[in-house]
Amino acid sequence: METHKQLTIGLFGFGVVGEGLYKVLQQTPSLNAAIKKICIKNYGKKRNAPASLFTTDKDELLNDHDINVIVEVIDDADAAFHIVTTALKNGKNVVSASKKMIAEHLPFLLELQQQTGRSFLYESAACASIPVIRNLEEYYDNDLLHSIKAIVNGSTNFILTKIFEEGLDFKQALVLAQQLGFAESNPKLDVEGYDAVNKWTLLLAHAYGIIESPENILFNGIQNIHTSDAVVAKAKNQQIKLVAQAQKIKNGKVSAFVLPQFVKQNDHLAFVKNEYNGVVIESGFADKQFFYGKGAGSFPTASAVLSDIAALRYQYKYEYKKLYHHQPHELSNAVFLRVYVSFDDIAFVPRERFEWIEEWHAQEERKYLIGVVSFDELKENNWWKENNTSLILTPDPVIEDIEIRKLKKKSLELAGIL
Repeated sequence: METHKQLTIGLFGFGVVGEGLYKVLQQTPSLNAAIKKICIKNYGKKRNAPASLFTTDKDELLNDHDINVIVEVIDDADAAFHIVTTALKNGKNVVSASKKMIAEHLPFLLELQQQTGRSFLYESAACASIPVIRNLEEYYDNDLLHSIKAIVNGSTNFILTKIFEEGLDFKQALVLAQQLGFAESNPKLDVEGYDAVNKWTLLLAHAYGIIESPENILFNGIQNIHTSDAVVAKAKNQQIKLVAQAQKIKNGKVSAFVLPQFVKQNDHLAFVKNEYNGVVIESGFADKQFFYGKGAGSFPTASAVLSDIAALRYQYKYEYKKLYHHQPHELSNAVFLRVYVSFDDIAFVPRERFEWIEEWHAQEERKYLIGVVSFDELKENNWWKENNTSLILTPDPVIEDIEIRKLKKKSLELAGIL
């Protein structure tokens, strides 16, 4: 594609994001991009655009030689996969917002990009308005990238903010999020962490060259968080956030997970409230950088789609530098996590599987403990998601294997055993 060539767009989906993009494109004539056709499911709905733009026939867009860019912003992952793969095979560049579809099919989509030589861009699938994929691709060399941690789901962050700042319980906060359009009518994908882990799958590929299926990443959502957990957090002068995290450990591998976490008030992520997202990247010589922006809504997501469309004028492609030009990193489970666990009955918590327990609070109506448990224990067992149990990571939760051995040796020495 030549620089500044006219971009003729076939758009799939005219919901919140699709309509937002249509409006934004009308306000940016300098982009030299125009929508030729919009494919929708239901033709009968009244829409704020000329009727002549709409069709229900996907092939009208996919087989049109004049259309050189397909933009896909629908919420059906299977249909999105068909649209994206067909468009790439037909020699079109593609912009997508479907994090679930991309996360589940990433190896195949990588192969297809190499075969077709087309651009496949999806900035809006990670953190809506925050340009995090492009920054990870272009700015950070993976030898220098120590860690990345982020709030990537606006719905859960909104719910947690309401629990904290207005004392709502989980159900009340969820209803409010749905009323304001921040959570879906079926909120399971958001509140149980599926949306966040899909986004994290994409970011791990661009941060560390790690290509991993979402179900192989340790994750949970906020569905088990209790008001009493918020009380404990406040007493410690902390907040609770759903945090996606990846950090390099001593063996050169990467530990990654998406779990609720206590966050100190001076942490950048404590500043991220309501439907906002935030990303903190720590690298060798640049120390910490903090990206902050809206993670949900019509125009924030449309702005990221627009930025991808604009990049196509310069034949921009993801190079996947950490995957193809470096030795890709690997995920490692060889770490331990310091966790807070609250529960109704200790019978549901296997104390013998903890390395040790540091705090024990049995007087309260809702009991809790703080202890150290292996990553594998959480990966392989589900007791911490069941029976009304709530597990939240402590700040800086990762303890490496070598540190565990030192701490155990020290405790045995103190006990006079060694």
